Amino acid sequence: MGSSDPGKLRIYLGNAAGVGKTYAMLCEGHRRAERGTDVVIGFVETHGRQHTAELIEGLEVVPRARLPYRGTFFEEMDVDAVLARKPQVALVDELAHTNVPGSRNEKRWQDVEELLGAGIDVITTVNIQHLESLNDVVEKITGVPQRETVPDAVVRSAEQVELVDMTPEALRRRMAHGNVYAADKIDAALNNYFRAGNLAALRELALLWLADKVDEGLQRYRAAHHISQTWEARERVVVALTGGPEGETLIRRAARIAARSSGGDLLAVHVTRSDGLTGADPAALAAQRRLVESLGGSYHQVVGDDIPQALLTFARAENATQLVLGASRRSWLSALFTGPGFGARTIRGSGDIDVHIVTHAHMGRGRGLPRAGGGLTLRRQLAGYLLALVLAPVLTVALTSDRGGLNLISDVLIFLVAVIVVALVGGFVPAVLLAVVSSLLLNYFFTPPIHQWTIAEANNALALGVFVVVALLVSSVVDMAARRTRQAARASAESALLATTAGDVLAGQRPVEAVLDRVREAFGMDSVTLLERAGDGAAPAGPAATWTVVARSGPEAVTRPDEADVEVPVAKGLRLALRGRTLTAADHRVLNAFAAYAAVALEQQRLAAEAEAARPIAEADRMRTALLTAVSHDLRTPLASAKAAVTSLRSPDVTWDAADREELLATADESLDKLTRVVGNLLDMSRLQAGALAVFRRPTALDEVVAGALDDLGPASRDVIVDIPESLPEVEADPGILERVIVNLTGNALRYSPPGQPPLLAASALGDRVELRVVDRGPGIPADDRERVFVPFQRLGDTDNTSGVGLGLALSRGLTEVMGGTLDLDETPGGGLTMIISLPAAAADGPRTTAPGRRERDAAAAGPQATAPGRRERDETAGTH
Repeated sequence: MGSSDPGKLRIYLGNAAGVGKTYAMLCEGHRRAERGTDVVIGFVETHGRQHTAELIEGLEVVPRARLPYRGTFFEEMDVDAVLARKPQVALVDELAHTNVPGSRNEKRWQDVEELLGAGIDVITTVNIQHLESLNDVVEKITGVPQRETVPDAVVRSAEQVELVDMTPEALRRRMAHGNVYAADKIDAALNNYFRAGNLAALRELALLWLADKVDEGLQRYRAAHHISQTWEARERVVVALTGGPEGETLIRRAARIAARSSGGDLLAVHVTRSDGLTGADPAALAAQRRLVESLGGSYHQVVGDDIPQALLTFARAENATQLVLGASRRSWLSALFTGPGFGARTIRGSGDIDVHIVTHAHMGRGRGLPRAGGGLTLRRQLAGYLLALVLAPVLTVALTSDRGGLNLISDVLIFLVAVIVVALVGGFVPAVLLAVVSSLLLNYFFTPPIHQWTIAEANNALALGVFVVVALLVSSVVDMAARRTRQAARASAESALLATTAGDVLAGQRPVEAVLDRVREAFGMDSVTLLERAGDGAAPAGPAATWTVVARSGPEAVTRPDEADVEVPVAKGLRLALRGRTLTAADHRVLNAFAAYAAVALEQQRLAAEAEAARPIAEADRMRTALLTAVSHDLRTPLASAKAAVTSLRSPDVTWDAADREELLATADESLDKLTRVVGNLLDMSRLQAGALAVFRRPTALDEVVAGALDDLGPASRDVIVDIPESLPEVEADPGILERVIVNLTGNALRYSPPGQPPLLAASALGDRVELRVVDRGPGIPADDRERVFVPFQRLGDTDNTSGVGLGLALSRGLTEVMGGTLDLDETPGGGLTMIISLPAAAADGPRTTAPGRRERDAAAAGPQATAPGRRERDETAGTH
């Protein structure tokens, strides 16, 4: 197989360890080998399972690569050897595995991509908890964080994904029989990660994820074969949102409909017109969008002038089975003049999509504010023309039949009423046309001489003239009122939109992206991009200028201003580029305001970034100032003591006996020890503040680090009480730094513990963290001063004012925080101080790291077959959360 043809990926997906993924992969390898396919094992992890190990026999195994790491050797897949062997199919276990540092790639899925790129088909395995998108969900369910993940796109790109399924009860029976873990791990696994509820939830996640993968394939098939009718393979409920107050009612109703069918999808859609600002309230739409997403649905926005057609097009494109609409908010009078509403028109064109019309508290109470445009809508103008066409002949026939009972003034007044009615319905132009036609009809049928286009009396001519003038004035007033109403509505909508956007900018949460999202939603654009010209605006703005995308909203960013449909200057070197359609002059006025908001938001975002970058510098400067102040006094004391002792010993004027000489030497030695500790702490604090302290976090056994710390404290630590459970998970920390922290805190507790009441070191797991408590019965620290003791160069409460520069607790907290932990103080019940170290629990997916001073011996004893970092099986057995 040539490398020009990429290999095919097949994945066996499981919901937990032990369901049989590796077993199924090896069985598939044997089946293909029996058919004559060249199959090799790139890497298979048996975890000591006999039945899995038996299946390796009969298949060629590519030798593993042995890599040195921290004094021992670990085994990984030899990618170069597999590429050189160039089989047709490679079996590679544990797709989400993290390789040993120094490997060809950081992750095994990257190794697999290399094999696929070389034209080698790959069969692999992965558990659902290692998918990146589900990582946080699995942690909430099991309480165990997953450190090893694989991008969803890698798994979704597989040609085949086969679920290896097993009920929770069957998997727990397998474990109880010893078919998954060793006997000493079974109880811990069954009582923690492998509880029946956890396994049921993981199984459901795997089924739902695979259902989504299958649905993607179905959509591709429908698109490739141009299938537009609905296939009811699963329920998809689309809810139409107008941004009105009824939106939340519709969303919750649609969510209940979708929840009635397992695996049902909820999609919310808002249709914006293409002729200007939408009539929806952006703040209401944003709140409704958050509600949809909180209910597990997705929010979409489409552009279309024919709202029912746009809704149905979207629903069919998404293979929706049900469409939820709200009952119309129009009043009965509005419905009488404007005809059937969106709901009725949507139902007529829905075909095989079920349409639900949901009642709500706001129906029949009038529509929202109209958009800017002409005085009246086209529908009302057409109604006005139709009414004028009907009223002119009807009134003429009715009045001519009773010519003897009414005079000309009465006829004029009746026609004037008709003109006013047409003006109220259809606006200025239909009313003017009816006024002109009515004057001609009055002249021909009702003004002497009858049936002639002449007027004999001046009064009649005056009456007709007044009639035409009044008709024109009333029509003009009605049309102007309609225009002002719509302009006021647009101004109100613009004000609300700009006020909401200003609030987002002031809030400071994604200010630039919030402004761009508002622009795209308000104007119904496909995408909105903020572009910046390179060189701080010094370069020319022509085609040769280089532009950078600062932020965007929408699927496709515009990379140059000349690619946009609308382009607005924001500031020097900044442009706001919109793609989707052209805008009216009124829209440009609002868009310029948005451009100003974007400039302010960008400046605010950059100032915040600069302030954040300057904070460590200011803190380091403050620390250096305090350091110089403290050194001038606190280094002098041990130096003076040591100098005095040595000078006395060297004095020729005094003869010292052995006891005095020993005492002076002890004084000098103690002073120099104090000086060494002070200088060491100062150097560590300086490195910490400057960010130059090297930290190597890895899974670390807390009991071994505590043992090492007590060894460093010497004989004084023999009375310390240690209470660390054997089942305690490892912590994510640097063993050397953690030991230093424990030495500082325990030494402080020993110094101030009264006789007969030694300190206590107790550890426990709490959620996804592990706490170590250093408890003493000393004088304690007042509650108001507990945070002040963490400020460098402070000595309060428990601290001896005659020694040190007050760096012990400050340094300990700093070292703990660089490891991702926290150090807090609390009062010991009954008196004393409790120092609490909280560290993140490790996922137990790496080699167990021992305390400083013993690591080399343990690494040497581990031998060359030690398990590589990243093994996940302990992750599931050791979880006690």
